[in-house]
Amino acid sequence: MGLRPEPVGLRSSNKVHESDLVSCSAAGLPSRIFTSTPCLDSLKKLCSQTTSQAIYPLVSSINHNVPIYCLPDLSNVHHVLSNPKLLSKLQDEWHHILLSGPGVLVLKGMFTDSGVICSTNDAFERIIARERSTLENKGDHFGTAGTNTRIWNSLQKHCIADPESFVQYYSNPWLAAICEAWLGPAFRVTAQTNIVHPGGKAQSSHRDYHLGFQSAEVTNKFPRAMQVASQFLTLQGAVAHSNMPAASGPTRFLPFSQMLEEGFLAYRLPEFQNWFEQRWVALDLEIGDAVFFNPALFHAAGENTMADFDRKANLLQISSAFGKTMESLDTLRMISACWEELMKKFESEGWGRGIECLFNALAEGYPFPTNLDTRVPGPDGMTPSSEQDLLKHGLSELWAKDRILKELRTLKMDSAA
Repeated sequence: MGLRPEPVGLRSSNKVHESDLVSCSAAGLPSRIFTSTPCLDSLKKLCSQTTSQAIYPLVSSINHNVPIYCLPDLSNVHHVLSNPKLLSKLQDEWHHILLSGPGVLVLKGMFTDSGVICSTNDAFERIIARERSTLENKGDHFGTAGTNTRIWNSLQKHCIADPESFVQYYSNPWLAAICEAWLGPAFRVTAQTNIVHPGGKAQSSHRDYHLGFQSAEVTNKFPRAMQVASQFLTLQGAVAHSNMPAASGPTRFLPFSQMLEEGFLAYRLPEFQNWFEQRWVALDLEIGDAVFFNPALFHAAGENTMADFDRKANLLQISSAFGKTMESLDTLRMISACWEELMKKFESEGWGRGIECLFNALAEGYPFPTNLDTRVPGPDGMTPSSEQDLLKHGLSELWAKDRILKELRTLKMDSAA
């Protein structure tokens, strides 16, 4: 029997020799993190592209490189929502825009029922009045506090303040379609309302959650691959709750900037901020329109220069099943507030994309983390049921509110360590 040969490249000793490290360095192994200063010319090259309607055949128009989709036409003329193949083609376009295209799109007429927006605005006004009497400082992101009115966690507060308009608002099937196009199933919706008063200043250019909310020092500790991948954890959106003429300062965007790999470090640098100020674009919106964009896109809220006009938006931040939401949500409290309204909608309309989207606003669709000793995997043998699964089961069997709340509490207790 022959001797077993020693593996190539290994010494008989386990000791790491300095010569090994030198040879690895000489081989040009790339650094896992960004080590050089971001190059403005790289951003300029990316942003020199032009959005082509030939790539997006379902788009209604393109303005300042931003694709605009007229949803009433897609719904009433092309019947997209009832045509799975056509809807999938539309979602393919949206995904490409967000990833490899301009990074931003407008959904014109996402809310055509003005009554839903008006009822929601009324609920927001009641929430604002209550919070003014109890909270001293709301704070803001990338802007000066005090020049606007902010409702943090407007989704949960809306649910509790006015369950009827909440159910109508977050059961919008177009919301489900755009979220699924970027994030896939089991996404989780959160929202923050922002009302910018006359004189409200523009934000500084930035990228968004997750890494956009970290310092440059912390951000640079994350490997470059993770910095690029983080954009897939979130979809940013805003629904116009007032008309937004140019003078009111609708959000400014830098199309194609989401493709700059080192952008989470670059946007903070003065030369990048200055170039953004020279090249940003913004689109007028009408009440009920919505804009959605990649969180890695360079953007900033504009300045409201109108004398007697408040710019109102409900900012949507939708998280992947694999991400962490920025805000905590109390599922039990929300279900307790709106279960009867949810039952009414189900009994009148049955299953549909709207009901499923509403689940994404109310409960977790991803069953982890959990306790696998007490939460046994389901029929697929891999995962236990989620909160959204439980809501679907309870709704299909027309459970009373006490029953669904009891089952949710049990699920939460069984999931604890």
